[in-house]
Amino acid sequence: MSSNKPVLVTAATGRQGGATARALLAEGSASVRVMVRNPDAPAARALAAAGAEVVVGDLDDPASLRAACAGARAVFSMQSPILTAAGVDYSKERQQGKSLVEAALAEGVETFVHTATSGVGDHRNVEGWAEGRWKDREEYWENKLATCELVRHAGFAHWTIILPATFMDHPMLDPAGFADGRRMVTVFRLDLPMGLIAPEDVGKASAAAILDPARFAGVTLQLAGDLLTLPQIVEILARIDGKDYVVQSGTIEEAVAAGLHPAVAGGLMYMNVAPVLARPEIARSFGLSLMSFETWARQQRGMV
Repeated sequence: MSSNKPVLVTAATGRQGGATARALLAEGSASVRVMVRNPDAPAARALAAAGAEVVVGDLDDPASLRAACAGARAVFSMQSPILTAAGVDYSKERQQGKSLVEAALAEGVETFVHTATSGVGDHRNVEGWAEGRWKDREEYWENKLATCELVRHAGFAHWTIILPATFMDHPMLDPAGFADGRRMVTVFRLDLPMGLIAPEDVGKASAAAILDPARFAGVTLQLAGDLLTLPQIVEILARIDGKDYVVQSGTIEEAVAAGLHPAVAGGLMYMNVAPVLARPEIARSFGLSLMSFETWARQQRGMV
């Protein structure tokens, strides 16, 4: 599908937005407009050099969103809580999503592709949710759900929601952070599979939804390129690196003492009881060919 109207990619210097912009630029049939806060940032300059139109905007500035959306046929949307030295600030995410949706509607954007997190919308059914066991995670999930619901009911001609699984570049999966250089210490159950997605493949899926909006219209896509247990992940890493890596599941205190971030530990405890919804066969059913964890890990090491 080709059009002179540009595709607007927000969060373009971030992981998912950047991957989406690069995927669209590589495909070549769409004019790509990227919204950034600092056009002189290296990531913004790289996108400009690759052929993107760079516009300055901020998710907290509705007027800049209207300007960025003007004349666009599609928008890529992603918001996240803000990490600060004091912790995690959830106060802006919901309003940012609302402002972008309203700007896109006001400017007549037809296609809206939004990414959140696998499990959004199903989180209320997770064991212990109704009893308040996951109260500390409620704001995270409810903010994500609010924006997803807003997108679904906003009135766009085509909308798609992409819910990525755990990113393959998550620090907990990086051997550089293993205790003693060899031990992954976790609280995640060793018999449970974990959905995994390469960051670049989120961009690939988002670009596909933007370029073929009729095929992906009204789709909530649980996105994973692989499904592996932690022992399987560690075995792959050990084989690739030629190292004797091992994985141990223990208490939160043991995992944090070994270097696991407390917030990550809490998230993994939640994942121990949450269903695995993102599976590779779902992506394949939409014609998406995504990377396995081994392919991704080899690529990161320059082996592919």
